[in-house]
Amino acid sequence: MLNPSTTSLSKKPTQGLCSTFIIDGRVLTCVFMAKVTAAITAVQQVEKIILGIDPGTTVMGYGVINVLGNKMTVLQYGVLKLQKYDDQQLKLQKILETTIRLIKEFLPDEMAVEMPFYGVNPQSMLKLGRAQGVVMAAGLLHQIPVAEYLPLKVKQSVTGNGKAAKEQVAAMLQQLLHFRTTPEDLLDATDALAVAVCHHFNRNSLKGKTNSWERFVTENQNRVK
Repeated sequence: MLNPSTTSLSKKPTQGLCSTFIIDGRVLTCVFMAKVTAAITAVQQVEKIILGIDPGTTVMGYGVINVLGNKMTVLQYGVLKLQKYDDQQLKLQKILETTIRLIKEFLPDEMAVEMPFYGVNPQSMLKLGRAQGVVMAAGLLHQIPVAEYLPLKVKQSVTGNGKAAKEQVAAMLQQLLHFRTTPEDLLDATDALAVAVCHHFNRNSLKGKTNSWERFVTENQNRVK
């Protein structure tokens, strides 16, 4: 053990971020550059699973992607068809069960949910809001961070055009995620993949300002009575 009262310390500068210290005649080299390089590599190679969901009471789309550094890979995507159920509560139950199944199967690190479009039909808004709430509750119950995105934000992030059609979104996702042509009945699933991709592109959204109903109300006082 070194004695603080008798230890002599001298430093010899070296190139880069490395420094060589001589303590009581013993040479100790601190290789800071190697540590910095390793830290940067680790950050670049962080692996993350994102579950994207496009809530709906007729069709719910879902998509799961794996992110490693800047590389995105599709793990699964599909739709939950709810037209055959007449009871609204039964629809919400099926949405909840499917969301929980996906969470348990893929163990996502984060969830991204598309927010309902603020239209003029209060009944539709109420139904979509309930579906979104059930999805978010499932994620929060499993302690998964949940981010929300407006459709315009999702389309803008994926295609560069906030008014892009579903087919345009699907075509861009095929290039980004390298999967085959999507059947027309799975366009809601590609919408969910788009939400997950949007979340990856806006990866700091959980740390900063998020889209939410409260934010919409604050920014659109004249539309809420």
